[in-house]
Amino acid sequence: MKIRHFSTVILLSFYVLIYTFFGVYDASALASPLSQTQKIAVVSTSDVDLKIAVDSYLKSIPGDYYTVGKVEGLKQLLKQDKVFLVDVREPSEYASGHIGDAINIPLRTLTQNLDKIPEKQPVVVYCSSGYRSAMAVMSLHLLGYENVRGFPPSMNGWKAANQDNS
Repeated sequence: MKIRHFSTVILLSFYVLIYTFFGVYDASALASPLSQTQKIAVVSTSDVDLKIAVDSYLKSIPGDYYTVGKVEGLKQLLKQDKVFLVDVREPSEYASGHIGDAINIPLRTLTQNLDKIPEKQPVVVYCSSGYRSAMAVMSLHLLGYENVRGFPPSMNGWKAANQDNS
């Protein structure tokens, strides 16, 4: 059942990605910026199925959106739990400072480094502003990691709260 869910989510994700980038692309707008083009809306059964699947997935997301929303919350987790921190920024950003014992796995290399991310231990992912960490959390959840949360304040929030960097 888990493999079937995983396959469905992956296929839906690719469909959304392809539709987003290629389904609404209008080459005539590039050729002539002044030209007025009309698009014809085409609704197919697969579009309706996709919307239902996406709606179901979005409704299944918990209220906290898989996040540790505040600096104090992360500090408490670091004191209480054995949290595994992952910094998904680029190596140069990581070298300029990071939170605690975080390991650096740049977002673009996440799937090549899954062996470094524990499946049983709580994992918190962060970046500079929360954007890359949100993509990392979503990607890891799609890959079956149920123990992952993001830290949306990320490094900017951590620094703004005058916390120590390593």
